[in-house]
Parts: sequence; C-alpha cells; structure tokens
Amino acid sequence: MVKSSRFIMRYWGEMSMVDLFKSLCDKIIKTDGYVRFVGLADEHGTLLASSERKGLKPLLDNEQTAQYALAAVTRQFTRIRWQAILGKNDYTCSYYEKVFRVTIPITDARNRLCFVIIFTFDVAAKRFHSIIMNKIIPVVRESEPKLMKKLSKRK
Repeated sequence: MVKSSRFIMRYWGEMSMVDLFKSLCDKIIKTDGYVRFVGLADEHGTLLASSERKGLKPLLDNEQTAQYALAAVTRQFTRIRWQAILGKNDYTCSYYEKVFRVTIPITDARNRLCFVIIFTFDVAAKRFHSIIMNKIIPVVRESEPKLMKKLSKRK
C-alpha cells in the first residue's frame, strides 16, 4: 500500500520530495504506451509513489503492490553484490503470462541501494529492451542527482 502523504512528509521532511517521487513515476508512465504501472520504493521496500496508465484495470491490489515493492527491493540487495564483478545492473525483468515486470535499482556512489523503480509493461510490448534503455533509463538517470541530493539531506 502506498503510504499517505503525511507519512512521507514526516519521513522525508518536505513536500517537494513527494512531488519529485510522483513526478518521476508520471514521467516514466508517459514514456511509452505499453507502460502500465510505475512505482518508486525506498531501500526498505516502502512504496513512496506510484502512477498507473489511465483507464487501466490493475492486476494487483494495493497490498499486493506493496508486497511486490518489498520483494523487488530484497532481490535487488542480492543482485548488487555482483555488480563489482559483472558490471552495473541497468535493469532486471520477469515475463509473466499477463504482464512484463521490470526493476531498476538506484544506488549511491558506494554502491548502496537507495531506491528501486518498479514498473510493468503490457505483454504485447515489442522491443522492450529498447524502450527501457532509450526511453525509461534516460528519465531515471536525469532524476538520480535530485534523488541523491534529497537523500543526503535526510541522513
């Protein structure tokens, strides 16, 4: 379940951070018509913001989405340890019968997980790798400095 804005404000200290989270999700949703859902979770698996394609009937309810975010963050922690050997993990994906799920980790300079972006595609999406690398990753990379700056102020 997405936490209330009041909780997030207390957690992050200011409303502009909430706006940044939501804005990032909204930008990613608009990158391609096949994108169904976008969420941003912190390093603890708390879903901080999300956006859905208009008119979409979600496959998961709020509780299932919160569990998905927590599981995605947990899996990213195990993957990050291999980056020193295999290189940076741009994204991971799972193809299900009804949806294509993608996770993008955002790490700091010391390779610690800070955020995870989770999103889904319609299964009809063709050339998903190109969509992710050429449309979605640039939006994420553009937002990373702002996210990291706000994160450093929190600590």
